[in-house]
Amino acid sequence: MDFRTTDEQELLLESLREVMDRACPESYMKECNEQHRYPTELVEALAEAGFTMLGVPEEYGGTPVDTQTLMLVAEEITRCGGPHFVFGQALSIADMLEFGNEQQKRQCMEEVSAGRVGFVLGFTEPQAGSDSSAIATTFTRRDGKVYLNGHKTFMSNALRSRYMLCLARNADATGEESKTDALSMWWLPMDAPGVTIEPLQKIGWHMMDTCEVYLQDVELEESDLVGVEGNGFMQAMVNFEVERLLMAAQLLGMAECAYGDAARYANQRVQFGRPIGAFQLVQQKITSMALKIENMRNLVAKTAWKIDNGQPVQIDSALAKLYCAQAANEVIDDAMQIFGGIGYTTDCRVSRLWVDARVQRIGGGTDEVMIHIAGRQLLKQAAQ
Repeated sequence: MDFRTTDEQELLLESLREVMDRACPESYMKECNEQHRYPTELVEALAEAGFTMLGVPEEYGGTPVDTQTLMLVAEEITRCGGPHFVFGQALSIADMLEFGNEQQKRQCMEEVSAGRVGFVLGFTEPQAGSDSSAIATTFTRRDGKVYLNGHKTFMSNALRSRYMLCLARNADATGEESKTDALSMWWLPMDAPGVTIEPLQKIGWHMMDTCEVYLQDVELEESDLVGVEGNGFMQAMVNFEVERLLMAAQLLGMAECAYGDAARYANQRVQFGRPIGAFQLVQQKITSMALKIENMRNLVAKTAWKIDNGQPVQIDSALAKLYCAQAANEVIDDAMQIFGGIGYTTDCRVSRLWVDARVQRIGGGTDEVMIHIAGRQLLKQAAQ
């Protein structure tokens, strides 16, 4: 496997760094974070430069690129101190591009091409977090219409999204049907009557809203069905592996960002008459951080290569998500320790990385779920 970046990738990353230097100074990120404000100016700058359309099919105005390139861009944005959620639309909208009808695709791509959120993913519920098969939101049919009722939670960007890709259970399904066979996807306008949105207060991710969404007799048309009725659960599973790899790449960039800040500080901060980087315990932390980052980079690159070469990555994506989530948190925590007291203040970028990275061990599949996914497959391989 050759993970060297091509000339085209280097030019792309150089262009991205120019955009990030111009549109994403740390003073701007600090302001957005403190004001709990979405970084609209950064998103618009990335959209204007064409980055938000990377990986989107040409027929929708996008620029097709391979998975390795998408991961490099995702990593670079967070390495430069940008928030993770400003890139990755090409992967998050894959369900719509594969299963949506032409009108749904058009509506979704109008949002994406404008640099906005294509849709909010309406899967998680109070009693259905890791277990998506336990979804209780229902759809019923009356007088030629479809009505949704339920409660979604931890809906990222619900205040900014015009649509939700909502997973709901057929209320008329019999007990003979399995948990998953009764689930279908629906294309739901967020401004429809009966939709109530309530923001959640979080310890991190202050630049992006996360909400509770309540659905009370939300009326839809039969044409709002996405894909095949009863196949919603399987449709939802299609892109999870690539999305988890995207999270791993973003975590890699966050770890690199914290490492770079800490290493520079260790060379500058003087205690007991010399830079703290001269002390062996600080060198031990720096070395351990660098080793973890190298391991993260290799996992992301190898998994992306396998995807681009048509190889299965169920185990690889789970391992990459698991390791990168844990290792990034460890790297960022060590960076805070190197900074000492100043690292615990909002004047220091590492404090934002510290709280923002923690949820990545929960969202997109918890550490425990990643262990279950990888562990059972590894045992099956050993039994063959």
